[in-house]
Amino acid sequence: MKLQKQITLQSGFRNLVLLLLLIFSAGSVQAKKKILVFCKTAGFHHGSIKPGVVALFKMAAENKFDMDTTTDATNINAENLKKYHAVLFLNTTGDILNEVQQAAFEKYIQSGKGFVGVHAATDCESKWQWYGNLVGAYFGGHPAQQNAALVVVDRKHIATKHLPEVWNRKDEWYYFKWMATDLKVLIRLDEKSYDPGKQTMGDNHPMAWYHTYDGGRAFYTGLGHTDASYEEPLFLQHLLGGIKYALGQKK
Repeated sequence: MKLQKQITLQSGFRNLVLLLLLIFSAGSVQAKKKILVFCKTAGFHHGSIKPGVVALFKMAAENKFDMDTTTDATNINAENLKKYHAVLFLNTTGDILNEVQQAAFEKYIQSGKGFVGVHAATDCESKWQWYGNLVGAYFGGHPAQQNAALVVVDRKHIATKHLPEVWNRKDEWYYFKWMATDLKVLIRLDEKSYDPGKQTMGDNHPMAWYHTYDGGRAFYTGLGHTDASYEEPLFLQHLLGGIKYALGQKK
């Protein structure tokens, strides 16, 4: 009888441990966040989209978040967006969403979700001012690709704390014809370090920023035109920081 009670207790303890492990595992799965990478182009198509997607899948696997990618704008709908904690526009160009999709995306951001824009994300939806306010600027042009100095003005943010004060690299440097006024600038471009031609903004030439907008979080980086960007550790860490910000993470 005593042995039977002991066996019963041991069995009960074992079942309790298994139950706790199942609960912990389920909690871990539920806590894993997911992003949607949107790559539709209705204008210029960047060849770096493909290596960008490959790099982002690797980044997701290494940093324990899930990721889907699409070029199909019908996936920007209220039901599908419920699966994602943030949406990343990777070198999107042109008019890529209809009015119904725009409305769904607005409600998604208003629900407290995150947005990340990379490079040409400022070269799309130029007639949808809500989107312009979200991404923070509209593309105006660029000179030839060349080396330039980036001045990191905020080195406390998760997207820039790993960067040197002056970051020298080659990319396609955007000039912005319009910018929102509530942006928290992280990086600015030193126009004295390269030849901007007529695409100049003077001493105040932001190149990466973040802000809260209409209930959600938005991060943008003007970097990421070249294929080489997506093999560059400093840039990838910068982009990861932006994704983490959009997901609501601070570390």
